[in-house]
Amino acid sequence: METHGDDQNAHGGAGAETAAHGPNGVSIDADGYLLSPVTAPGAVGEAGELRFQVLDASGHPVTEYTTSHERELHTIVVRSDGAGFRHVHPVLDEASGVWSLPWTWDAAGSYRLYADFTPAGDDAEGITLTRTIDVAGELVPVTAEPNRRSEVDGFVVTLDGELAAGASSELTLSVQRDGRPVAELEPYLGAFGHLVALRQGDLAFLHVHPEGEEPEAGSTGGPEIAFAANAPTPGRYLLYLDFQVDGQVHTAEFVVDASAGATGEAHR
Repeated sequence: METHGDDQNAHGGAGAETAAHGPNGVSIDADGYLLSPVTAPGAVGEAGELRFQVLDASGHPVTEYTTSHERELHTIVVRSDGAGFRHVHPVLDEASGVWSLPWTWDAAGSYRLYADFTPAGDDAEGITLTRTIDVAGELVPVTAEPNRRSEVDGFVVTLDGELAAGASSELTLSVQRDGRPVAELEPYLGAFGHLVALRQGDLAFLHVHPEGEEPEAGSTGGPEIAFAANAPTPGRYLLYLDFQVDGQVHTAEFVVDASAGATGEAHR
């Protein structure tokens, strides 16, 4: 049994306006591009493929993209409560425009898939489209509580800095292992770490940029990685840091509350 992404924020409806003028990654369409329904296994433990297309304004599959962060398209999959985060890179079939990769669900629930890409063209800008996928099985929801310390695969990662709505905020993440700073971080997707931030509630996709110059191949860095993040509103945000050591990618997870900041002051 396979399941398909839903039709929330239908093409040409309110979702299009939100995508054009509001937070990123809350609509199936933006700037003349549409994310097709997503095909995926329909139940926990069922092996299959994750498949989708990006369509242009004429309904034709898009097959030409601009490389961004070392990939033509980034795919984020996460459950609505923030659990089960995966950052993957499917393979494009240029004849059909279908992006695909082998897929199995570990837990039931409602998931959001984000396709993050930049169309080919000198003036093209990055676009993030999204759809929802429902996976059958017994659901065990997770409550996201504030957390600035993450333990993953023997690493301890801590987060410093404050999110303020309506302003660029600097966040610094520090990586340790066995109580010692890790200075062997390897370049991953054009930086020593890749940070994804989602707003709890609608899972809006935030713009997060690594600070500093892009590292050269073969270089190492750490233990600190700095990012500039823009939170559109006050509230709770889910953060996911991918970093690479010894050729292995690890994901640290955090939950941070954004203060009113510039947004709150603007409405006074």
